[in-house]
Amino acid sequence: MSPAPASPNATAPKATASMPWTIITCGSLIVLLVFGPRSAMGFFQLPMLSDTGWDRSTFGLAMAFQNLFWGMSQPIFGALADKYGTGRVLVMSGLLYAAGLAVMAFAAAPLWLHVGGGILVGMGIGAGSFSVVLSAFARHVTPEQRSMAFGIGTAAGSAGMFLFAPVSQALISLYGWSDSLVIMGAMMLAVPLLAFPLRGNSRSGSQNAAAFQQSAGEALREAFGHKSYVLLVTGFFVCGYQVAFITAHFPAYLGDIGIDARYAVIAMACIGFFNIIGSLAAGVIGQRYSKPYFLALIYIARSVVVTAFLLLPQTPTSVIIFAVVMGLLWLSTVPPTNALVAIMFGTRHLGLLGGMVFLTHQIGSFLGVWMGGYLYDHFGSYDPVWWLGVALGIFAAVVHWPIVEKPVQRPMMPAAA
Repeated sequence: MSPAPASPNATAPKATASMPWTIITCGSLIVLLVFGPRSAMGFFQLPMLSDTGWDRSTFGLAMAFQNLFWGMSQPIFGALADKYGTGRVLVMSGLLYAAGLAVMAFAAAPLWLHVGGGILVGMGIGAGSFSVVLSAFARHVTPEQRSMAFGIGTAAGSAGMFLFAPVSQALISLYGWSDSLVIMGAMMLAVPLLAFPLRGNSRSGSQNAAAFQQSAGEALREAFGHKSYVLLVTGFFVCGYQVAFITAHFPAYLGDIGIDARYAVIAMACIGFFNIIGSLAAGVIGQRYSKPYFLALIYIARSVVVTAFLLLPQTPTSVIIFAVVMGLLWLSTVPPTNALVAIMFGTRHLGLLGGMVFLTHQIGSFLGVWMGGYLYDHFGSYDPVWWLGVALGIFAAVVHWPIVEKPVQRPMMPAAA
């Protein structure tokens, strides 16, 4: 990989400035809480279906709606955070998330499962996800610190996955799946309390005054007229497909191939733990080397790992090895992807433009989760979904390779008075 080009934001604070640790800490705790329950949804599938009599397509559709509404709401919540403040949007995240888990817990029909676990939880994640929290980070750190700050925030989401895998399984064993969802919903009420330090909007921090003259509509037109941004948006679709399918269906898949249920818990915890390492490493690597090339290598590596897992004998040992390696690659795409958006367009509309990138991620997530359930019910196997993910990984590597890591060319604008 070639070294990353110098950061273009000459008006940012000096690189010697210290990290805003209060903002980084509170934002990271929010991401941990937001990503914890949604990453544990796969553990609720079999006990819920056993009690209700629903099929896997029903549960898969609810999780698909969750990913779709997460994606569709992210640009909206990102734009609201840019304009009205991140803190206000994060309060909405906690309330929507808690309500959604409560509705899901008492769902008496598939409709309410889709409304609670799908729409409300999806919007709760969208309001508290990376495009909102990492945009706040970007506005309060130097360009030299940005990739590392993104890595810390992404690692916090990984920590949520690591912690909630055993916690959710323990809660289900002690209290049943319904009460466990209520308990996790109560945990989400901590998000509004943690949101206070992140209450600033896009005018917070050190910004180029001329950037404020660009409207949201102008920012969108500029972004989608920029080839590298379009390629980035297209490639990130694949990330969503791959990770959402595994999150929602991997525990059930292991049960189908005769692997004891405890290894599903261990595997998801391993993905979460090594995801922390992978995310932090991605923040460091993305700061020093070419982000597009790094992303291409991540997608190639995912395809190789899945291929090896499917073709080699599947044992508890191979499951753990697969989880460890996939964990290193899991959310390692997020820091360089967000950093590329910030490099191309600055931070004025980062919540909106980052949200649009994540929208395609969540469209991929919708298809990965829904197709996992649909194709399983149709073919009696998850194999077609796995192999499609391998092919998409190769496609993503090809798409990311030509992305140019430099700011968009803009006409000179007069400085604000």
